[in-house]
Amino acid sequence: MLAESGDTGASIRAIAERAGVGFGSFCNHFTCKPDLFAAAVADALEEYGQAIDARLHGVADPAERLAGGLRLSARLADSHSEIMRILRHGELGRIGTGHGLAPRARRDMEQGMMSGRFAVVDPVIALTVLNGSLMGLLELWFNRAEADIHDAADTMARMLLHVLGLPPDEACEVARRPLPAAA
Repeated sequence: MLAESGDTGASIRAIAERAGVGFGSFCNHFTCKPDLFAAAVADALEEYGQAIDARLHGVADPAERLAGGLRLSARLADSHSEIMRILRHGELGRIGTGHGLAPRARRDMEQGMMSGRFAVVDPVIALTVLNGSLMGLLELWFNRAEADIHDAADTMARMLLHVLGLPPDEACEVARRPLPAAA
């Protein structure tokens, strides 16, 4: 239900019926609907983050990991559209969360800054820009079916790497590296 519309107004009874469980079972696990939705979003975020981690396992360059996470997000929108619909309605990249891409992006940002790859003055602002860019990319995917989302993600990754401090030619090269194959 959340993936379809983002509607959190459904009754607990309707949610339980849709899930094929009794009303009492719902109440044994969740105290209220917001708790259920928070758990669903947290699970989807973690599944999403793990899928990205699996694909980028072994990539050492924080710039390549950051760009890869953004580029793979566009590809996951195609292969995991239900998760993306949930995340779209469930605050996908909130910087403060411990789920999804947020802690991974923070790790990559910190490593990029420590190694000198990124010339970031304010990491919180930089992460906010990354989050907004990812949300914008998803909106493009949901609202403009004719758009080439993969090309848009590659272009966005190049632009973001340049904003983070990579020279334009290097940002372009890193953003166009082949993505690791799925395991």
